[in-house]
Amino acid sequence: MSHRNTPRAWLRRNGEPDCVLLLDVTVSPCPGLRVSVPARLRYHRADPYAVHLDCHVDLEEPITWLFARELLVEGLEGWAGVGDVTIRRSTADGDLLAIALSTPGQTAVLHTPAEPVRGFLELTHRLVPVGTEPRHLDAEGLMRRMLEEAGGAERFE
Repeated sequence: MSHRNTPRAWLRRNGEPDCVLLLDVTVSPCPGLRVSVPARLRYHRADPYAVHLDCHVDLEEPITWLFARELLVEGLEGWAGVGDVTIRRSTADGDLLAIALSTPGQTAVLHTPAEPVRGFLELTHRLVPVGTEPRHLDAEGLMRRMLEEAGGAERFE
């Protein structure tokens, strides 16, 4: 079994994620075949509970999955998640993390080395320690955007 990760890059710029981990994941579309998929994990302080997983970052519009940061933490240590996203250590290679992404009728299991993901999570926890997430949320701004999208913001001015 072989897997290859691109050099990881931690980025922080205005208007961009607070940290990013670039990686290649492998997926097995059928037994005996492994395909490398360029991907990235993103973390935004303004969305402190979530992690974004962008798959096929080589495409104009990557496929993005959004799930709880805590799910990724728990998946490093054991089985985590129910439903669309489950995360666990690979049964074939304990150094790999297996991320199962499901849609109705289809599931893709992505494999990637666990240690770079652990380092990414450690950085997110330095940026926003567990328990301090509410301090980073802009609840008023979120409510305003939701009302604007629903066409009712002027009623609450």
